Amino acid sequence: MARFELRIKRSAAKEIARLPVADVRRVLQRLRALQDDPRPPGAVRLTGRETWRVRQGDYRILYDILDHVLIVEIIQVGHRREVYRG
Repeated sequence: MARFELRIKRSAAKEIARLPVADVRRVLQRLRALQDDPRPPGAVRLTGRETWRVRQGDYRILYDILDHVLIVEIIQVGHRREVYRG
């Protein structure tokens, strides 16, 4: 399978920077893994949206997959109780 390019929205990068250091490492590791497999076991497509979600501990990573240009775009990273709020 082809390797996807990883793009992180500026707002998502700021959210990652605000996480505790140990969690940042795990989130970044998960993001790198999405380049090889954007639909890993446990990834869920959100209802009513083209967005996918993957869990990393207490945090959720929301992202879009653009298959035709091989891009994974990270939209939002946040704690599970806050990430889905409007």
